[in-house]
Amino acid sequence: MSYAIHVNGIAHTVDVDGDTPLLWVLRDVLGMTGTKFGCGMALCGACTVHLNGVATRSCVTTVESVGNAAITTIEAIGTTAAGRKIQKAWLDLEVVQCGYCQSGQIMSASALLASNPHPNDSAIDDAMSGNICRCGTYVRIREAIKHAAKPSAATGKEG
Repeated sequence: MSYAIHVNGIAHTVDVDGDTPLLWVLRDVLGMTGTKFGCGMALCGACTVHLNGVATRSCVTTVESVGNAAITTIEAIGTTAAGRKIQKAWLDLEVVQCGYCQSGQIMSASALLASNPHPNDSAIDDAMSGNICRCGTYVRIREAIKHAAKPSAATGKEG
């Protein structure tokens, strides 16, 4: 069956079964491999994308359930204000170790910052609790989110 989906601002028509996970549509049909497969059960967060700005596990989200939602993947998160801040903070604080989970981490952190520009530790922990990092970069992840939320010293505007 054909489904019309909107990914990173571009309309696509995909011919897949309705119960196909969005993860596989993105990776195998559209060739967007930045979204990673981790567990296939929405437990690790590696497959996180945004549906209308909400962090969503694409491994358990069927293509038929997406409807007209705007899908944003790691390939385009830098086009959003929160995504730019998070990506810059990730680089500034050298968060990445092996990097496998980082696209999901960045997607969850960007959704948090977009909805809560000044999260406290509890809000960060809640938002990031579904993302697993086997390398244990959790402290750097939290610091990068705080860094992205700080006003820029030079401009007085958000980091």
